[in-house]
Amino acid sequence: MAFEDYFEQLIETSKHSFSGWDFSYVNDTGRIDAEPLTWSYGSKALALIRNSSSMLDMGTGGGEFLSMLRPFPQTIYATEAYTPNVPIAKNRLEPLGVKVFEIEDDHHLPFENNFFDLIMNKHEAYSNQEVRRIITEGGTFLTQQVGGVDCHEINDALGLPYNEEFIDWNLAKAASDLEKNGFKILESGEQFPIQRFYDIGALVYYLKAIPWQAPDFDVEKDKQKLYEIHQLIQEKGCFDVKQHRFYIKAKAI
Repeated sequence: MAFEDYFEQLIETSKHSFSGWDFSYVNDTGRIDAEPLTWSYGSKALALIRNSSSMLDMGTGGGEFLSMLRPFPQTIYATEAYTPNVPIAKNRLEPLGVKVFEIEDDHHLPFENNFFDLIMNKHEAYSNQEVRRIITEGGTFLTQQVGGVDCHEINDALGLPYNEEFIDWNLAKAASDLEKNGFKILESGEQFPIQRFYDIGALVYYLKAIPWQAPDFDVEKDKQKLYEIHQLIQEKGCFDVKQHRFYIKAKAI
């Protein structure tokens, strides 16, 4: 098979459908891998859920992650801002007793003051003031975030600008903002683990699923740069980039 034909076939695989927040098409097949973090958001979430009576999962995606954290507290809600994910989340979560709300504005959530004793947020935007409004005094806010310098090597390799909107988003800023809005930081951590792409089709699939990484990305426009990354992968076996992750466990005071 010609080298160029193999490249085009890999690009073609990036057209596989993506729904919810399910990367199994490339993760479960080993086409993308990532260095593990020194903490587990899921383990921390499980322990908190077991001691909660009312909880909210912000940015639930298609509900894939939340659905695996049962048993749930008596009162449980989830929000999702990406419209295509909402029916997926409802179909998965509502039979399990989770009420799912589509939201448009992080600063205006459809919940009463002091309503939740646990709010979870994995890789979703949030308003510090609004989270504090709807959480009980003594309640716990657990979040894991994607930092502002996440996977910048992708942008560098493609010759594309960084997303400036998030570039200053890191643990220090997030923790400071929470402390200014009525929270005490109980735990935190920040890391830059390696994420590895084993073929160019997996990289393109990834970029299509998270368009905010490189908003100017276009397969046809950037095909020459993609081909150069493809050549690198063929020579070295993979294309490595650095993720940016941090977590915070905080108590409302």
